[in-house]
Amino acid sequence: MKHSTSLTVTSLLSILLVTLHLAGDVVYGMESGGPSILIGVLMLVVWLYGALALPGRRSGYIILLLGSILGSAMPVIHTTGSGLGGEFAKSDGAFFFIWTLLVLGVTGVISFTLSVHGLLSLRRGQRTL
Repeated sequence: MKHSTSLTVTSLLSILLVTLHLAGDVVYGMESGGPSILIGVLMLVVWLYGALALPGRRSGYIILLLGSILGSAMPVIHTTGSGLGGEFAKSDGAFFFIWTLLVLGVTGVISFTLSVHGLLSLRRGQRTL
C-alpha cells in the first residue's frame, strides 16, 4: 500500500475515533456539549478536508500532521492527573471509551510518522509512494 493511501486511511480512522471520543466526552460530562464543541467540529472539518481534498500536497501533509498530533495527544491528556481508573472505569461504556483513546493514540502516531515522511519526500523532490 502506498504511503499516501496509508496516511489517508489512518487519518480517516483517527477522525472517526475523535468524533466517538468527543461524543464520549459529552456523555460522561467531561465536555459541556454547548457551542464550544463547534470548535472541535470545525477542526474536524479542516482535518477531513486535508485528508480527502489535499492528499500529496504540502498543505495537506501539514494539516494531517497537526491532526495527528491532536489525535496522539488525546490519550496523554486523559491519562494525566486522576486518569481514567476508579469509578469511571466501572461505568457503562468505559471500556469502549478507553479503547477508543488507545486506538486513537496508535493511529495518531502512525499518521504523524506518515505525514513527516510525506513532507520530507516533498522536500527532497521525490514522489510520495
